[in-house]
Amino acid sequence: MLNTLSTTAPSQSSDPLKAYREKRNFAATPEPDCLGETGGRTLSFVVQKHWASSLHYDFRLEFDGTLKSWAVPKGPSLDPTVKRMAVEVEDHPVAYAGFEGTIPARQYGAGKVIVWDKGRWTPTGDPLVGYRAGNLKFQLHGHKLQGKWVLVRIKGKREKQQPWLLIKEKDAFVRSAAEFSVVDEQPDSVLPIGMLAGDAARITTRPPTARSGSAPSVTADARMPPEAVRAALPATLSPQLARLAAVSPPDAQNWVHEIKFDGYRMLARIDDAKVKLFTRNGQDWSAKLRPLQRSLVRMKLPPGWYDGEIVLPDAAGIPDFGALQRCFDSAATEEVLFYVFDLPYADGYDLRAVPLIARRAVLQRLLGKSASHVVRMSEVFDASAGSVLSSACKMGLEGVIAKRIDSVYRSSRSSDWIKLKCGRRQEFVVGGYTDPQGGRSGFGALLLGVHDAQGALQHAGKVGSGFSRSALLDIRQRLDRSARKTSPFSGTTKIEGRPHWVEPVLVTEVSFREWTHGGLLRHAVFRGLRSDKEASLIVREDPIRPVAARIAAPRTAGPVPSLLERLRVTHPDRVIDASTGTTKIELVRYYALVGTLMIKHLKNRPVSLVRAPEGVDGHLFFQKHADTDKLPGMRQINAGLSITPPALIEVANAQGLLSAAQWNVIEFHTMNTGTASLEHPDRLVFDLDPGAGVAWPQVQEAALLTRSFLDSLGLPAFLKTSGGKGLHLVVPIRKSHDWEDAKGFARAIVLHMAKTIPQRFVARSGPKNRVGKIYIDYLRNGPGATTVCAWSARARPGLGISVPLAWNELDALRGGDHWRVSTVQQRLDTGNAPWDGYARAARSLGPPMRALGYVSGKVGGK
Repeated sequence: MLNTLSTTAPSQSSDPLKAYREKRNFAATPEPDCLGETGGRTLSFVVQKHWASSLHYDFRLEFDGTLKSWAVPKGPSLDPTVKRMAVEVEDHPVAYAGFEGTIPARQYGAGKVIVWDKGRWTPTGDPLVGYRAGNLKFQLHGHKLQGKWVLVRIKGKREKQQPWLLIKEKDAFVRSAAEFSVVDEQPDSVLPIGMLAGDAARITTRPPTARSGSAPSVTADARMPPEAVRAALPATLSPQLARLAAVSPPDAQNWVHEIKFDGYRMLARIDDAKVKLFTRNGQDWSAKLRPLQRSLVRMKLPPGWYDGEIVLPDAAGIPDFGALQRCFDSAATEEVLFYVFDLPYADGYDLRAVPLIARRAVLQRLLGKSASHVVRMSEVFDASAGSVLSSACKMGLEGVIAKRIDSVYRSSRSSDWIKLKCGRRQEFVVGGYTDPQGGRSGFGALLLGVHDAQGALQHAGKVGSGFSRSALLDIRQRLDRSARKTSPFSGTTKIEGRPHWVEPVLVTEVSFREWTHGGLLRHAVFRGLRSDKEASLIVREDPIRPVAARIAAPRTAGPVPSLLERLRVTHPDRVIDASTGTTKIELVRYYALVGTLMIKHLKNRPVSLVRAPEGVDGHLFFQKHADTDKLPGMRQINAGLSITPPALIEVANAQGLLSAAQWNVIEFHTMNTGTASLEHPDRLVFDLDPGAGVAWPQVQEAALLTRSFLDSLGLPAFLKTSGGKGLHLVVPIRKSHDWEDAKGFARAIVLHMAKTIPQRFVARSGPKNRVGKIYIDYLRNGPGATTVCAWSARARPGLGISVPLAWNELDALRGGDHWRVSTVQQRLDTGNAPWDGYARAARSLGPPMRALGYVSGKVGGK
């Protein structure tokens, strides 16, 4: 089948890349001008995210020695009911599958390109017949796209660019569009996390040659499996992680089983004589493990990444986690053992696409030549998981790890690896402690928590047993260094006695019998502190039930997708903007995309919300106060302005954005002050609001004129679009003046501008006063006043968004809504960079006030 595909598929000319080459000037564009190496055992596919004149996704299948290519405007969907338009475009060289970069302006396809997904594809049936019939069925094996797909040609007159439909077929990888959008929730390149079997890592940039079915094999090294690909040794690597399982897998013949070591996950990066040891989250522990480092140097292993676990056995040979922790405290790590169980890179090859069983064979061969009493191969057991687990528990071990024998190595948590534990045991975040009783020293019990789906720390009970006297004293010293006055736990958690609170940064491992119905631990026992795990990543581990087939596509994105996936969105298909057809779920996904960027403008700043339950054409509700108990990620601010009720609200984290969007919030507005001192503003805002008859170039000119005047006063101005008709100039100031002076001085500036250039500016609001002119709204600077936040959408047709700008970008803007919810992808990479100097730019208003002749309290803004 594959030979037929690689030698006899149709081509339009003797040179299949003629159209590709005619459209490009290779002296100006970084795109490859060679065919690239084809053939081999697998066929590659790639999806490239392309910010051209409009954002789209280029879907490419290796076919007849080239990449058959389709432009998919909205990108793939994992929902079979969603049919994506896919316009067939010119064939591309196979070497294009590895292309990332920026195509220069004035070149064909100008704009940024990233490799959004890649891997291998296998046709279903005869691909030549399917292609000619306009019904090409296939399976994808990528990072983000997997399972069955079909390309269906749309019937009708043959056009210059033939339209097709790209459709996901029903299988285990289907996801409802109302619940999950793979393009929104996994927006980034896959190159940093590596490639899968058969993708374009095997491609070289040799001169183009005639197509042939006799290309050399993927690897020339007979010692390596055929799925291995030549690759440089990466500087960093994230390990594959296992999921907790409730029962053994049903298809036991497809799994191998290893002991679950009670230690620290460790990855050794070996590059000739240079050996470094890294924890699972990338901390360099080489200095802590000098004896192990020296042993690895003496072994003279080939360059590579060696994945395993470090342990310290007790007298009976059983790993003792407490002893391991104590050996680091005393810097006595000579007896630490390193059990190696995987080999993602070795000897100039990337082995992540190699099946697990074959990776272990290579690892066994390499370690077998370099015997060491310190570095050992983790053994696998042929018996069933149940019998292995039973034996492990009787020996006092922690449990068993089961791994699919055909699984690839993924830098993420995967159900291809599952952990079966002898008892319940996991990590918790320490949020406080109780006083010791009787003759006990240090503390009574640690108060524990785990993060929920919204990122909030939920109380999970306490642990008071399992501590040695030295541990009690040492941990108490750490607790004292991180003391705080308020509880770090979400909600109104009631804890007996008089608890002491600490910053939630310490991580402890605890064994316990079970969870209560109220979400608290029973019979918890302290096992040790964990310095190799981030507190923010600790969540409750609920066991899964492994199945014979994979049940979900791999996750490659960061925390935002997990927050979004677990959010229950009511009425997701309700249209909130009829002009664009944007639905509620699409707005929620927008805020998931920009959450990290937007929270920098929201955090520690009071907000007002604009809700639109009926969409942008319906009635809007403007709210400064709300009950946040049912809005995870949002909180009330107890201290308020003297003129307002105390219950102002703040968006505490990115989850708050999603909670608010689910609550039908479209706009987020912020005050000109931080929560630390609400009585003093920390910025001035000048809102350029054009009246009727004002053309956009006049608004651009007005922004430059206002900036020039502010600059003459020694005040830096930062620019952003309003998301509507105008622009905002934001001036950071020191918190040394009250609201009356801030508003009065802003009004004085506006009055000066209107008096100096009356043909352009007006200082009075109202439509009749500003016909043909621009009103500079200084009222944004009063106590309790707000301005739409950077990255907020606007509740008006088109859903424009407010975006931070560099001043040299002003000329290219088409309007205050230059970017919209539907086009934000074109701006994500730039993000907040235009405002990088904002935090350091704050100025005192004293000198500018004197320069303008403003007398404190004499020119009000009332």
